[in-house]
Amino acid sequence: MSEESQTPPPKVAVDLGPQCPNCGEPWLRPTNLPGRYRCVYCLHRFELTSVCPNCGEHSTIVRMSSTAILKCNACGDSMLQAV
Repeated sequence: MSEESQTPPPKVAVDLGPQCPNCGEPWLRPTNLPGRYRCVYCLHRFELTSVCPNCGEHSTIVRMSSTAILKCNACGDSMLQAV
């Protein structure tokens, strides 16, 4: 065996899910109710709203979609409100 310089494999970023607005951890999961989410790290509950709490922009939301957009299209702030 030749001793070549072995480079470690590149680190691959793992997407664990959306970040919790409360604790910032990537453990926000949908609940059994449409448009509701719960952080499995800090256990806070959130609801997806159609009006951005930051800029007031209205947006159509698809509550039953597994790819729900959690950020405002206008300002980029979170569309989640604590329940």
